[in-house]
Amino acid sequence: MNRAPYSPPDFQPGHVWLCGAGPGDPGLLTLHALHALQNADVVVYDALVSDGVLGLARAEATLEYAGKRGGKPSPKQADISLRLVQLARQGLRVLRLKGGDPFVFGRGGEEALSLVAAEVPFRIVPGVTAGIGGLAYAGIPVTHRDTNHAVTFITGHDATGDVAGVDWAALAKGAPVLVIYMAMKHLATIADRLIDGGKAGDTPVAIVSNAALPDQRVLETTLAKASADAEAAGMAPPCVVVVGAVARLRAGLDWLGALTEGRVLEADPLGLGRERRTG
Repeated sequence: MNRAPYSPPDFQPGHVWLCGAGPGDPGLLTLHALHALQNADVVVYDALVSDGVLGLARAEATLEYAGKRGGKPSPKQADISLRLVQLARQGLRVLRLKGGDPFVFGRGGEEALSLVAAEVPFRIVPGVTAGIGGLAYAGIPVTHRDTNHAVTFITGHDATGDVAGVDWAALAKGAPVLVIYMAMKHLATIADRLIDGGKAGDTPVAIVSNAALPDQRVLETTLAKASADAEAAGMAPPCVVVVGAVARLRAGLDWLGALTEGRVLEADPLGLGRERRTG
């Protein structure tokens, strides 16, 4: 058996590493991402990168904010891509740090293509996306063989910032579980479109805010009530929304709440898999 220790790749001057920082908890960083933080000359980071993750950067590194948040003044994507090229051409080790995974609704593909066009060498370091890791921290698995054999990841708006470009009727009929990023602005419209498309109004929904962070909040509701309940509860972005039966599994799988509150989880409160275990 090969037991060779981890040997990180060389982070060379003039190179850009596009890294995923995960949903918030620094412990969810990959070894490659941690290595990049400890060796980068400059860290160009997004709004969703947590302070705990940034705190792992070496003291000499320059931190540059390049966050994009809906409805707020933000740098243009073209300017961010140009900045990465400029820094690399200065012979710096450039870490482009993104919340979650850079290739999952993170515009990492756009930035990588810009680096290709500029002939700047780069490395992609995947991260734990919020639609999986953030939900896991809320006690919600995106799949369970007694509820769903497929899951669909989507954004709450198209490239124009609206919902018109998304075929919500098709999703309502064909996707047993939806994991929706950036949905809060249009949550009422999304719910209406899904219900109009055939999704039941009582379909379970969970909304996770600040996933995998100390101030994580989870709201359990239904599709018909999701928008009103979210507003009443003051659920604010960043949030990830899951629509489907798996949202009900939180009742028995809220491991983080059980650990922090010192309570005991109820074993399989929904009875899923009970026949399989005893048959």
